[in-house]
This record gives sequence, C-alpha cells and structure tokens, in this order.
Amino acid sequence: MAARPLPVNTVRRTISPAVSKRRARGYRDAMTSDRKTGTPKDSHYARLRRAHRDRAAQEGERPAAQPRPRPGLPAATRPDDGLVRLYGLHTVRAALDNPARKVRRLLVTRNALSRLGLTEPLSFPFPAEIVEPREIDRIVGGEAVHQGVLVEAEPLKPKPLAALADTPLILVLDQVTDPHNVGAILRSGVAFGAGALITTARHSPAETGVLAKAASGALEHIDLIEVRNLADALEELHAAGFRTVGLDSEGPAELEKTFSGSRIALVLGAEGKGLRQKTRQTVTALARLDMPGAIRSLNVSNAAAVALYAARKFLSE
Repeated sequence: MAARPLPVNTVRRTISPAVSKRRARGYRDAMTSDRKTGTPKDSHYARLRRAHRDRAAQEGERPAAQPRPRPGLPAATRPDDGLVRLYGLHTVRAALDNPARKVRRLLVTRNALSRLGLTEPLSFPFPAEIVEPREIDRIVGGEAVHQGVLVEAEPLKPKPLAALADTPLILVLDQVTDPHNVGAILRSGVAFGAGALITTARHSPAETGVLAKAASGALEHIDLIEVRNLADALEELHAAGFRTVGLDSEGPAELEKTFSGSRIALVLGAEGKGLRQKTRQTVTALARLDMPGAIRSLNVSNAAAVALYAARKFLSE
C-alpha cells in the first residue's frame, strides 16, 4: 500500500535522540519527585514503626504471624488432648520408627501407603485408616504439604540438661522462634552428628507439624533439651568441658580460629536481634563466618549448617 502524502504546508518535525532522552529523564524525575513527597516525615514514622516492632518482638509481645487460608482451601483444625499432628513422608516414617514416639492415629492414602513401604492390612497398635487426600486436607488445612499421610501423636518430652549425652557437638538456640528455621537447623544438626539441641522454655517454637515437616524427620533423631535460663545452661556446659561459641556477624574472630578442645557448643541467636547481651557475655568466644562477598550475613539456619560443617571438620581432625 502506498504511503499517504503529507498535507500541503505540513512540516515534518524530527526529535534528536539526545532531546528524547532528556525528555524521558525529566518525566521520570518528575514522577519520582511526586512519589517522594513528604519523604522526611514518612521516614520518621517508618523508623517509629520499626522500633515498635523490634521492641515488641524482643519482649515477646508480638504474636506470630498466622497464614491466611487461600479461598477454596480448608483451614486447619486444632488437635485434641494435647496431641501433635505430623505429616509428610519423611516425618511420618521417622515417627513410626521412633520407639519414643507414642502415635495415637494414622491416616494414609493408598499412594502414600506404597511410598512408605507399608502393605495392607495395616497392623499397628493404634488406629490406622486408608483415606482420600481431601480427608487429610480437612484436618491439616489445604496449604499443608502432607504428601498423603498424617499421624496424631503425643509430643516428645524435652529432656533436662542433666540428660545431655556424651556428645562432642551440640547446638544452642537463643530465642529462635521461627519453626521453619528451627526445623531446618534440626535437620542440619542431625546431618552433621550434633547430639542435642538446647532451646529456651520461652520464645521457642512448640512441636508442630510445620516444625516437624521442616525438619524432615530429624525431630526423631536428636535430643531436645529445654532450659529456663540460658546463661546458667551455658555455665553448666562450660563445667562439662564444652567451649561455647556464639555466632555474630560482627564477631572479633573467624569461626575456625575459635575452636579448641574436644567439645563444642554452637550458639545462635534469632534473626534481626541476634544473641542477647547476657548470652554474648557468657559464651566462651564470639565468632563470625568469614564471607568475602557483598552480603555479610546469612539466614540463621544456613549459618548453623556452615558452622556445623566447620565444627565437625575440626573435631574430626
């Protein structure tokens, strides 16, 4: 098709690339200026809100965020009689194999039955039932990745510090409250042969399906020790021959250079606030992970895995 001719007396205007760029930049600057209106005041209130959140979290006043069920998915129901609900193939298999775990009921789909290596008829000293996946959805909620299997069981009883076995490597958590992080730390602890995980009686996650699923069965393979006063517990560990090393992104020494002796306790604090001041004063040494990259800190569960690897390597030499 032929191009339409320009009307008489019409002049074609051309805009150079430099002019076009200046106009585009001016438009962006104007838009940015509009968005930044009131920035000093907004920043002031943002700082106030952030300080309030940090203070509330430190004092244990801020409730844990609860996930909202998505439309169309059933919400989880609460277990009765103080039982915990454990779900997922690895989690349930480990619970069934743990003689210390008292299981009260098992629900399993036919698909999960074969993946667990179980056969019909089910023979357990507790009720067991083959169900459809939606039945488990109805109990644990539609967002839980249950993989077709669920057990209701009594929670494991935390052990006192006096029950600490003769292990050379343990983990200590200073008010780490996120069950996903604690579950991942449990998994790394079992993988690297840690003999126990010490937590505080307060500001620590309860045993739940979320924690157990994140631990992927590790909950059944490591001693959980609960203490009321962490500083006193650290002193007991010192008396038992442990060198307690607190991880801090601003620690004065590299982690590997703080190791000595034959027993090591790695102490980790919550993300954001880190180790509490009393904990920092009580541990044998404060150490940092040597990270030459642009990011100088890790998620607490990742930091635990790196520290466990370094400690296990030292103890094996």
